[in-house]
Amino acid sequence: MNYELFIAKRIIAAKQDKSSVSSPIIKIAIAAIALGVIIMMIAIATGVGLQKKIKEKISGFNGHVQISNYEENNSKITINPLSLTQDFYPNFTDVDGIKNVQSYASKGGIIRTDTDFEGVVLKGVNRDYDWSFFQTYLIEGSILNLNDEMSNEVLISKLTANRLGLKLGDTFNTFFVKDDPSKAPNARKFSIVGIFNSGFQEFDENYIIGDIKQIQRLNKWTPDQVGGFEVLLEDFDELKTKGDEIYSSVPSTLNAVTIAEKYPTIFEWLSLFDNNIIVIIGIMVLIAGINMITALLVLILERTQMIGILKALGNSNWSIRKIFLYNATYLIAIGLIVGNIIGIGILLAQKYFGIIQLNPETYYVSQAPVYLNVQYIIALNVGTLVLCLLMLLVPSYIVSKISPVKAIKFD
Repeated sequence: MNYELFIAKRIIAAKQDKSSVSSPIIKIAIAAIALGVIIMMIAIATGVGLQKKIKEKISGFNGHVQISNYEENNSKITINPLSLTQDFYPNFTDVDGIKNVQSYASKGGIIRTDTDFEGVVLKGVNRDYDWSFFQTYLIEGSILNLNDEMSNEVLISKLTANRLGLKLGDTFNTFFVKDDPSKAPNARKFSIVGIFNSGFQEFDENYIIGDIKQIQRLNKWTPDQVGGFEVLLEDFDELKTKGDEIYSSVPSTLNAVTIAEKYPTIFEWLSLFDNNIIVIIGIMVLIAGINMITALLVLILERTQMIGILKALGNSNWSIRKIFLYNATYLIAIGLIVGNIIGIGILLAQKYFGIIQLNPETYYVSQAPVYLNVQYIIALNVGTLVLCLLMLLVPSYIVSKISPVKAIKFD
């Protein structure tokens, strides 16, 4: 039998006097731990969730790695095309962890209706395109059905459709400027077959998705010429490593750029969330630890006579310290359980009901995203428990300073 654990259980099971000094202090300590767990859990789930959601949306519009020509003149409207005949297309055999390689081409244009106009980028895609991203955010209609014939169908964002007063099934004219501005622009009529809403305003207001053959015709390209390739990875966390491998594998005339390199400002902003989460966790653990130290000292003070008796009976200082550490562990566990129940409840409510809304112009999402991971939750609880107990080792040393004779007389 674990003697110290037995005594600790007896102390825990004993009915506390309502007028006891330790009762409110213990409740405050438990509440502090519970609140700390709730805040830490929310910080991790929303911080990581926001990072993942924004990365998912950026890669949905751009792929994880883009392969294109080196362009010396970025002011050109028509870029130099690439040939579809590449060693890495359609299967990237030199690098593992590749989910898909898809060809694309983009061209800027202006949508013109009877009352409004809007500048957009027509992104042309091929039959090799992975539609999983747009299927997730498609709110009306369907994705494009591409075949050998050139299609006039396009996907348009809800934001652009609302600005121009367009709806599913409508047609609109789009004008594409030529390299020679003195010449009349090319006009194309497109039909809306699907409307998507990713919530990423920066991309939603700029992109429409259509058939790559439209751009090939506008640029007078052959069917085997494209603007570039998008590479989708199986694991986003390997973006830097795989990006370097892809860059080394493509011909020297081509450039391979990761989305982190293409949008450095956004990714630098996202990296700040890691620092925020670490700071929040540190502060919450410190607050919980200080409250538990206070509670432990009060418990020792209230049990001074018991400590004197146990010492008189021959108990060692470490044995008595273990009794109070077991007691503290029990209190910490209660705080963790309460905090987990409330914290997970709040996060599930946010995940399924979207209670907290965000400004998409600032956060790139319309509501606070939530990422729940069992490993994160377990690590958070274990880490909080261990750190709090380590903080309690020093104050528990006060037990060794208590004299048995004075402790028995203590009142």
